[in-house]
Amino acid sequence: MLAAMSDRITYALQDGVATITLDDGKVNALSPETLAEISGALDRAAADGALVVLTGRERTFSAGFDLRSEDWQTMVGAGGRLAEQIMSFPAPVVVACNGNAIAMGALVLLSADYRVGVEGEHRIGLNEVAIGLTLPWFGIEIARHRLSRPYFDRCTVTGGMLGPQEAQRAGFLDELVAPDLLQARTAEVAAVLAGIDRAAHAATKLRVREQALAGIRDGIERIAGDGREW
Repeated sequence: MLAAMSDRITYALQDGVATITLDDGKVNALSPETLAEISGALDRAAADGALVVLTGRERTFSAGFDLRSEDWQTMVGAGGRLAEQIMSFPAPVVVACNGNAIAMGALVLLSADYRVGVEGEHRIGLNEVAIGLTLPWFGIEIARHRLSRPYFDRCTVTGGMLGPQEAQRAGFLDELVAPDLLQARTAEVAAVLAGIDRAAHAATKLRVREQALAGIRDGIERIAGDGREW
C-alpha cells in the first residue's frame, strides 16, 4: 500500500514494513511542516504495528533544518521531538541513508536503531558550528549516546564533515554498501529485525536509552521555555 502523506513524504506499507520516503526534489530540508509530516508517518506506522524504514532521495538523506524558516523555535523543538520519537519508537527503525546527512539530518540518522549508508562522495556530520549555529542541547545528547568518544567531541565542537567510511567509524552508520545495493540490503536488515521480540525490543530500548532520552527531553524543555536556549 503506497500513500502520499504530502508532496514531500510518502508512506508505503508492505509485509509489516512501513517505508517512509523523504523527497522534496532538492535536499530534503526539514521545515516545521516536513518534521510534522514525518512524525505523522511514524504515528501511522505505530498504529499499523510496523517496523520502519526511513529513507531519502538520490544522493541525499537530508541536509538538515530549513535555514529559510522564520520560526526557528518551532522547527528546532519539532526536531527534538522527532528524534525522541524515533529513539523510543516501539518497533525497530532502520535508516537507508542515500548520501548526504547533515546537521538535523545526521541527528535523525543517529536516532535510528540501524543505519545502512552508501559508498561515494557524500558528507555526513554535524556542521552547526561551522555555519554559525550552536548545536541544540538535544543534539548533544544524541551525539553523546551514539558517537565514539573521540568523534563525539570532534564532530560536535568543530563541525567537521566526514566521508562515508569515516562516518561509519565515528558511529553515524552501521554499514556501507554500493548505492545500487542499498534497497536490497535494507530489506535484508528489516527482515532480520522483524523477527525479534517486539516487547523485549521496546522495553530494552527504553532502558538502554534512558539517560539519552532524559537529556533530549530536557533539551526540548529548554527550547520551549526560552526560544533561544537550544
